[in-house]
Amino acid sequence: MADTPKPTVLLPEAEVQRIVAELAARIAPVTDDETVAAVLLTGGLWFAADLTRALSRLGRNVRFDALWLASYGDEKESRGRIDVYAPFQRPIAGRRVLIIDDVFDTGLSLAEAVRIAREGGASDVLTVVFARKPWPLPRAPEPDFVGWEAPNRFLVGYGLDHAGTLRGLPDVCALD
Repeated sequence: MADTPKPTVLLPEAEVQRIVAELAARIAPVTDDETVAAVLLTGGLWFAADLTRALSRLGRNVRFDALWLASYGDEKESRGRIDVYAPFQRPIAGRRVLIIDDVFDTGLSLAEAVRIAREGGASDVLTVVFARKPWPLPRAPEPDFVGWEAPNRFLVGYGLDHAGTLRGLPDVCALD
């Protein structure tokens, strides 16, 4: 990582946790213990862990699952296609599914996850992203819940990575 610039903190850890708690307060009324909360791996794992704990503090003990999708690999830009490495592990037919992702930029991963959930028979599909980046083209579907309107910068930390590194930073940082 000698060539990697030093990350600039955009959101300190305390602000990240405040945003997660606020999102949980907005999501709790539309979920119940039968809701399947499905994280999009890998980057969404940090946010999903914090969000599901925050929901639990509010009396919502959702069922946890994951979809492993990838559109970036180790690159800074999307390849324009989604690879599905692992589907849902638990039955979702007839259940509300809450899809959890770290950042919404191209919208490709979220759209694919919604499609997979609907094809799996979900009765309802809700989506939440920690951050939404500006994008020049319309994206569908837009997330139902957004925690933070992020700048158009290369983000790392809190699950966001640079070629697999810097995900574990507790803050959201820019690397540009």
